[in-house]
Amino acid sequence: MAQLLVRNLDDAVKAALRSRAVLHGRSMEEEARVLLSSALAQPTAKAAPLGARMAARFKGIGTASPIEAVRGKGIEPIKF
Repeated sequence: MAQLLVRNLDDAVKAALRSRAVLHGRSMEEEARVLLSSALAQPTAKAAPLGARMAARFKGIGTASPIEAVRGKGIEPIKF
């Protein structure tokens, strides 16, 4: 098995880990292993593509007038 050394751990985090370990009747090391294992066992949600997130966020928000009237000219597609 691999070993992991965590440096510069905040005192508050260490105290919380110690409290959880005592609550569960484990050593701090065992509690840290359990926490890491359970956190990494949960599937991570894949984020939607940026364009889809933007479209969902601004859905229903429109302009007071058509784009052509706002800018004074028609819309042309981008040329690559």
